[in-house]
Amino acid sequence: MFRPTICLLLVCAFVFSAFGQTRSRRTTTPKKAATTQKNSTAVDPTNVGPPPSPAERAAEKAARAAAEKAEDEVVLVETNLVTTPVSVLDRNGRFIAGLKKKDFKIFEDGVPQAVTYFQSSEKPFTVVLMIDTSPSTRYKIDEIHYAAVMFVNQLRPEDKVMVLAFDQRMKILSEPTSDKQQLFAAIYKANFGSGTSLYDAVDYVTNLNLESIPGRKAVVLFTDGVDTTSRRSDYESTVAGVEELDALFYPIRYNTQPPQRGGADSNAVAAAARAYGITLPPGMLAQLGRGQSSREYIRGKTYLEALAANSGGRIFDADGTTNLEESFQGVAEELRRQYSIGYYPAVDGKPGDRKRIKIQVSRPAQAVVKAKSIYIVKDKNASDSEGSSSRLRSK
Repeated sequence: MFRPTICLLLVCAFVFSAFGQTRSRRTTTPKKAATTQKNSTAVDPTNVGPPPSPAERAAEKAARAAAEKAEDEVVLVETNLVTTPVSVLDRNGRFIAGLKKKDFKIFEDGVPQAVTYFQSSEKPFTVVLMIDTSPSTRYKIDEIHYAAVMFVNQLRPEDKVMVLAFDQRMKILSEPTSDKQQLFAAIYKANFGSGTSLYDAVDYVTNLNLESIPGRKAVVLFTDGVDTTSRRSDYESTVAGVEELDALFYPIRYNTQPPQRGGADSNAVAAAARAYGITLPPGMLAQLGRGQSSREYIRGKTYLEALAANSGGRIFDADGTTNLEESFQGVAEELRRQYSIGYYPAVDGKPGDRKRIKIQVSRPAQAVVKAKSIYIVKDKNASDSEGSSSRLRSK
C-alpha cells in the first residue's frame, strides 16, 4: 500500500509542474508581443490601441503647423514676385488716397501684367538725410540746415532719420533715430569743408543694407548736384545703382552757381604767372574753375532728376519753391501712405536683365504716378547676406 501512495504523489507533482509552466508562458507572451508592436513601424489593424491623449493631439497639430510653415517659407524664398512702391499725386503734388487694386495697370517691357499684390496702408518710414557741405554750399548752409530741421519736424514718433554730411569725405552725424533733439544737433554739426564727392556719397548710400530696415525708406538729398572730387564712383554708375535700391530719392536742389565769369579767374592766374615767370603745375588752371561753369550746373540738375526718376521719387527746386515746408509735408505723407503693388512676370528674365516698368491709374484722369521705371532681375540663388556688413543700425 505504501508503494501506490508514492506513485500517486509523483503523478500529482508532475501535473502541477506542467500546469505552472504553461501559465508562465501565457503571461509573458502578450508582453513580448506588445513590446514588439510598440517599436515596429507596421500597423496591425486587428490591434487598435487607445485614442491619443489631448497632449499628444496638440503635439501632432503643432508638428503639422511647423511643417506647413516651413513649406510656406520655401515658397516665399523662391518666388519671383515683383513689388514696387507707388505714389499717386494730383497736379498740385498732393497724395491721392482711396485708390483700389482695380484702378492700377502695370506693364513690363510694354506687356500688360496681372496685378496680383496690392496694399494700401499707413506705415512708418526711415529717411537718410544727405547734406552737401562742400564749399559751393557755404552761402546756402543756413538755408539747408533750416530745411533739414523742417523735414524732421514732419516726423511722427515711429519714423526714423539718419543724418549724413559730405564734402570730399562722408561723415555719419547720426544713426537712424526718432529722437528729434538728437537729429537737430546732428544737422547743425554739418559745416562746409573742401571738395564735393557727391557721386561717392550716393554710392555709399546705395550700398547701405537698407533692405534690413523694416517699412518704407527714402533718401532726402540737399545739394546743388555738382561733383568735383569723386574718385570711386561716377554719374552713370550711381544713376544705375539707385535702380536696385529699396528706397526713393528726393533731391532738394539749391542753385549755388556764382555769377558768370567765363573763366576769368583762371586766365588772370595764368597771366600773373607768366608775368612773374612762374610755371604752374599741370592741370592747376583747370582745377581753379572746376564746378563753376553753367555746363556743370546743368549736368548737376540732370543728375538729380535722374536719381529721382530711376528710384521713383521727386526732385524739388529749393530756390523755386515758395513754401518748402509744405513740400516736405507732402513728401512725408507720400512716404507714409504709399501704395504697394506687385505682379508675377509673364516671362521670367535672366539674372542681370533690365526690365522697364510702367504703371498707370484709370482714375483720376489727371493723376501723376511716381514709381520705379526699371528693375534688374536678380539671381535667386544669390546670398541674402550680401551687403550685410554695410553700416546701418536702428535705434
